[in-house]
Amino acid sequence: MDAHTIEKIAEFICGDGQDYPTYRTGSELTRFFQRVGFSNFSHDGGTRKWWTQSVLQQLTPNNLNAVVIRLANPKEYGGEEEKVTKAIHHLNKILMIEGLKIQLDGITPQLITITPQFAEKEKVLKPLPPPDFLNLKIESGVGEILGDRWKEIQKCFDAKAYLAATILMGSFLEGMFLAVMQRYPMEANKASCAPKNLSSGKVKHFAEWNLSDMINMAHECNWIDLDVQRFSHALRSFRNLIHPYEQMAVKTCPDKDTSEIGWLVVQAAANDLARKLK
Repeated sequence: MDAHTIEKIAEFICGDGQDYPTYRTGSELTRFFQRVGFSNFSHDGGTRKWWTQSVLQQLTPNNLNAVVIRLANPKEYGGEEEKVTKAIHHLNKILMIEGLKIQLDGITPQLITITPQFAEKEKVLKPLPPPDFLNLKIESGVGEILGDRWKEIQKCFDAKAYLAATILMGSFLEGMFLAVMQRYPMEANKASCAPKNLSSGKVKHFAEWNLSDMINMAHECNWIDLDVQRFSHALRSFRNLIHPYEQMAVKTCPDKDTSEIGWLVVQAAANDLARKLK
């Protein structure tokens, strides 16, 4: 093992600091090596870390592996699950660079060979700049509400509240469509897909339109592109999870990936509609 790795293992054995599962005094260090099977090492009263490191440097690779395996043994921590989990997690961070990993087979730790690799940093969804809702010439007060909901959706993402984010996205989308419909009522009402009353045959009042009607009309009127129309319908189906019984029936809940796709759809739709308003 590399000298730096051995130093890290020595720090782990001594247990100074909160990152390590247990602290060992000088006499406890002696007893630890005895439990591994090395009775010829006795702490001399010097600095614990440097003494421990010197002991490790004297060991053969197989004996050093035995020390690592003992550090992951649940018996070393009296079977306390939290300490065992912490020990294995921290040990694996140290060992990864050496191409090694500890895993438990029942309660027996095993040292296995792996390919060293660093996990990629989690990608954070960065939203597109929102439209300038206050300058889109829509009904007074609506622009402020849409702007606030845009910010609220991003807060849900930051809090990993993906179901709440998805429900808000559907709500925002409906509000944005309705705002454009109020600006261009004749276009909306003349669309062939505009919903009609069965009895009178007349187009329904906008308050009676559902989100599906709005999406189809917006595409027919060239307010949104075909891809935005299709993905908006997918988002609409997830928005229906606002009803607990609907969620129970479909047995699903939006996760991070699903919600991020929905957020991109909302941004694309908002920008398409903003261009129409301008």
